[in-house]
Amino acid sequence: MNAPKELKYTKDHEWVRVEGDIATVGITDFAQKELDELVYVEVETVGETLAQEETFGTVEAVKTTSELFMPVSGEVLEFNEELNENKGDNPTLVNEDPYGKGWIVKIKLSDPSELDNLMDAAGYVELVS
Repeated sequence: MNAPKELKYTKDHEWVRVEGDIATVGITDFAQKELDELVYVEVETVGETLAQEETFGTVEAVKTTSELFMPVSGEVLEFNEELNENKGDNPTLVNEDPYGKGWIVKIKLSDPSELDNLMDAAGYVELVS
């Protein structure tokens, strides 16, 4: 299982990459494999400020739909246009490249100390093993 060491992880299988006060968020390689082929990613929270663990969107696979949870509090700045049905409409990017082109949202952190509550790669691998 792929879990890059530079990322932080949640128990709900989201990952976070922080650059300054902006965080990029997606779902983990483990999560996309469990869900199988994604057919739809929905995020209607762009422009909203959400608390840690609040729902920011959903991912839909052939057999199930799963909520996406904020790993840290912040304002949702951007939804990946490549995943958006009104733009690129390619949700399978999450399956193909979950830590790269398959990112889901970018957020402006409102409380960077919340990152301390997240797991490192080793902790996440232990959780899902």
